[in-house]
Amino acid sequence: MELAIHNWMRSETIETTIQRVAGIGYTRLEIAGNPEQYDTQSIRKLMKDHGLSCWGSVTLMLGERNLMARDEAQRARSIQYVKDVVRMVKELDGHMVSVVPGTVGKIVPDGRPEEEWKWAVEALKEIYSYSEAAGVLLGIEPINRFETYFINRAEQALALAEAVGPNCGVCLDTFHMNMEEEDMFASIRKAKGKLVGFHVADNNRMAPGMGHLNWEKIVATLREIGYDDVLSVEFCAPLDRTPANPYPDAVDENPENLSPEQAKFLVDHGSSSVTDAFYTMLTARSFNTLSKLI
Repeated sequence: MELAIHNWMRSETIETTIQRVAGIGYTRLEIAGNPEQYDTQSIRKLMKDHGLSCWGSVTLMLGERNLMARDEAQRARSIQYVKDVVRMVKELDGHMVSVVPGTVGKIVPDGRPEEEWKWAVEALKEIYSYSEAAGVLLGIEPINRFETYFINRAEQALALAEAVGPNCGVCLDTFHMNMEEEDMFASIRKAKGKLVGFHVADNNRMAPGMGHLNWEKIVATLREIGYDDVLSVEFCAPLDRTPANPYPDAVDENPENLSPEQAKFLVDHGSSSVTDAFYTMLTARSFNTLSKLI
């Protein structure tokens, strides 16, 4: 297995992120789903110069992005956005795109269950045709009930993937599984043969090793089902705003390159832009915990 890390958790230049994670020992990057921000040719060269390669990307389903929107034009724009993420990954020689079908933070449906299922399947089938032609895998990602009402568990993601196409898979995330699955390890086993990505954060969404999840058993279960690809670190540190804060210097008061969407996402998740030192600690802690197991 290899270790990747996302780059959306701190507002900094992609050059800064690449230098940091390569220096710690990561070999892969899962780049944020912001295709309009990146010059893929220069990023591909920069990654190569630092011994990194692109594993994939994660869709940032914020604002009006929603594959199950009642409004047809909104769905069309959302489909195009995911296609643009797929294109970016293709240009970076990446492997997969993790797709959350609905708007993160939206918990009120646009239609009846059968309507939204139909809209989701139709939208994903169009994206799937595009991704298959590009040679990029799609993975439906379940996230917790406080972030979406639609796909929360592995079995739901597997059912949606089956409805989309034979090569459509799922991307599981330990933070969300810890909240939503009856048995995290049974859910991993159910995804055998369909797991195209695996996101890792501890139960408190801190770095792996800073909570109570059994990482040795998680990695062993992945090996049991034949998954030997990439673990993508995706912590989102919940920042303590009380006198009990164990990391008093964690908040970056003057963030660099923080987009309005990213700022909203972090605030909605009880986080904020974090300092260089705090982010480096989380990044290194993740690597040190997981590298011993893979």
